Amino acid sequence: MEISFTSSLPPMKQPKPDAEKTFQQIGLLNAVEDTYGGVKVDVEESMDCNVYVHLLRASTTQWRKQGKKGVWIKLPIQLANLVEPTVKEGFRYHHAESDYLMLVQWIPETPDTLPANASHTVGIGAFVINDTGEVLGEDICKAAIREVKEETDIDTEFVEILAFRLEVSFSLKKRT
Repeated sequence: MEISFTSSLPPMKQPKPDAEKTFQQIGLLNAVEDTYGGVKVDVEESMDCNVYVHLLRASTTQWRKQGKKGVWIKLPIQLANLVEPTVKEGFRYHHAESDYLMLVQWIPETPDTLPANASHTVGIGAFVINDTGEVLGEDICKAAIREVKEETDIDTEFVEILAFRLEVSFSLKKRT
């Protein structure tokens, strides 16, 4: 005896992929963790803005799940087309140099503790010599007032010393 079956059931629908699996298919931006629980992204390759936005959204979602804090995105000047979509995703300018722009976003629901950009250093170096080249003693408070006046033509009043620093190999090049 032979039995055969036929079915009139509709074909099974494939389940919709969940968001996490979709992100895995899209991929994530390459990032390295920083010392403070955040991530740093150095975008180096040119890419379509739409692809970039998908990567950025997927990455930000993943970093939130991982409990990351600050996200730093470094965009070289040749990728300036990615600045606007990055800002539209909630990032803000942190600082800029001649060849790149750094954008940041604080992603947890806690107060933002990302530091402001350190853009200036004020230093005073002073010593007094006489006509024969001998180094003479000068009060540090008076030296600071004199140096500011000589360099800026601004009259000042000495209040306090904020810090002392010794740097043996000094240059006027900005540190990054």
